[in-house]
This record gives sequence, C-alpha cells and structure tokens, in this order.
Amino acid sequence: MAWPVLLLARELDLGGSERQMTEIAKTLDRSRFSPHVGCFRPQGIRHAELAATGVPIVHFPVDSFASYGALREAWKLARYIWRHNIRLVHTFDYPLTVFAVPVARWSTRAVVLSSQRSHRSLIPRKYRPLVRKTDQMAHAVVVNCEFVRQHLQNDEGVPSGRIRLCYNGVDLEEFQPRETPRDSLAIGVVCALRPEKDLGTLVEAFARIRRPGLRLVIVGSGSMLDQLRRQVEARGLAGDCTFVPRTGQVAEWLRAIDIFVLPSQSEALSNSLLEAMACGCCPVASRVGGNVELIRHGENGMLFEAGDVDRLSHVLDTLVELRVLREQLAARARCTAEKFSIGSSTRRMEEIYTELLEGSGRQW
Repeated sequence: MAWPVLLLARELDLGGSERQMTEIAKTLDRSRFSPHVGCFRPQGIRHAELAATGVPIVHFPVDSFASYGALREAWKLARYIWRHNIRLVHTFDYPLTVFAVPVARWSTRAVVLSSQRSHRSLIPRKYRPLVRKTDQMAHAVVVNCEFVRQHLQNDEGVPSGRIRLCYNGVDLEEFQPRETPRDSLAIGVVCALRPEKDLGTLVEAFARIRRPGLRLVIVGSGSMLDQLRRQVEARGLAGDCTFVPRTGQVAEWLRAIDIFVLPSQSEALSNSLLEAMACGCCPVASRVGGNVELIRHGENGMLFEAGDVDRLSHVLDTLVELRVLREQLAARARCTAEKFSIGSSTRRMEEIYTELLEGSGRQW
C-alpha cells in the first residue's frame, strides 16, 4: 500500500521551490507514495499541472500568522493529516515551515520534514528565529546543495544527522537546446529581479562590451525592475536591452540566450542556472553558494567573483569573441545538466522519505 505524503508550499506559481515541489509530486512512484499538495495560494500554473496528474490539492488560506484565521487553518491542517492518514509532511519554503511543522509535529504522528533552499540571510529577519525553532522539531531538513548543508551545520547549528541532501532536478525534455544556430548573439538572464541577484553588475559589464548586434535580455519581475531600467537608460543601453516580465515560457527564452549570466551575491543551487545549462546556454556565474557545484571554471562554464564588474566584462568579451570556446562550454554544460534530471531528484527524495518512514517506528 502506498504511503500518503503531504507536500506544502506557499503558492503554486512560477517560483523555483514551487517548481521543484510540483515535479516531485508529479513523479513520485505511485506504487510507493500517494502525494497530496497543500498551499496558502492555489492560483498559478502549477495548480493545473498537479490537477492534470490527479494530485489532490488542499487550500489553507492564511494571510497572517497573527490571526484567528491562522489558528483555524492550523486545525484544518491537523484534521487533514489525520483524515487522509498522511504519513509524512514535507514543507518546501519558510512560510509553510513556520506554519506547518509545529502543527504536524505536535498534533499528528506524521514524519515531518522541512526544507532549506537558500542562505537564511534571505529569510525576513522576523521569521528566522521561528525557522530555527522548527530545526529542532522536524525529523529532518532537506537541502538542495552542499553549500546549504554546510551553512546549516556551521552557522545554524543543525546537527549533521538531521540534514538530508537532495539536489534540484530539471525536466530535460522541456529544457533542451535549440536545434538551429542564430547569427545574432544575446547575453541574458532569467530570474526574479531581487537585490541579491545583483543584476546591476551584469548591466554594467554589458555596457563595457557593447557592440553592434549584441543584445542584453533580462527576463523576470521583482523589486529591482525600475532601478535596472534606470541604469539601462543612464548607460545608453535602451536600444540594446530587452526586458520581459516573468513568464511560464522559461525554456523558450533560455533558448534565445547564448550566454547566460547569474551574478548573484547569494545563491544555493539555482534552478535558473541549471535550466540554462540544460538549454545549451554558455553559463557564467558568480563564485558563490551552489554555483560552484554546477560550474567548473573553464570546463563547462565560467566563474567570477561576485560584484567584480571588471572580471565579468572580461569573461563576456572573451566569450563573445571566441565562438568555439562558447559552444564547447555550452555543450559541456548540457552534459552536466543531464546528471541533474528531475527523475534523479525524485528518486533521491524517495530514498529520503523511505528512510525516515521506515525508521520512524510509528504505529498507524
């Protein structure tokens, strides 16, 4: 009989955590696991994907933790776990970790897992103490790269025996290289436009190497959009730069980019970088976090120190001029991405679930 498991994320839209949760829910071995998904905000493209594969979706409409509504939804969550005999609860982002881990741990017999998919400095300050409390409640914390594992152990004091590593996975059928080469050349990025992505460094580096026919493509939405637009205007790049709002057509836009640049100040295992590598982009990334677990400098991409405009502009100038090098790095990047398939990620998550369920000793 399959184990019922409940996977939880804040919303079912375009974010990386939402994508990873959705892919796991869709591809779990149904002979062993019966997935359910819960969220605060069900609107979004992932809802349709999950519904199409028959995954039950439960809505917990929590807008504020400091409300009677949150208490009502906490009781609803506990009842859902009991009613559906949920054996394991796994939260994929900090809002659901703060909400669901205490409820599932204190009010049910389910095995409880949380996730840490970024450096904790990116969690709003007021929630960090609450997330740290859940480290003590959860049976395990799942991380998506070795960098986050070390961060939890060394900076957050999470015992190594409580941490499980499961790398992100990419859908290699959806994210494939384009079939025919283009005469034009594009440098670009697809990501949330947040401060830690440091896209201003990319704009400045592009300004230094601009030349006829070279374009900059920035795909995404977020708080830094207006500032980036002003920077582009100030550097006289308006005619060379294309801004595209966040979109579900990620693979299509990645196939329009030749050199993908992720200049983040902070990063775990980036879905956007992995997807770009799968799409045959030549990847360039800052030497932070999980980027160095995906890219070996000069072998399957290029690395530079975060914030170093001089070095980034030099790397980009070299790649623009040397087509053979650019294409060799892109081909090797695709080979690397093939090791991070969504199937491999799901199988690893199944191993984690099985280990904890079989080792829990719970009576049902």
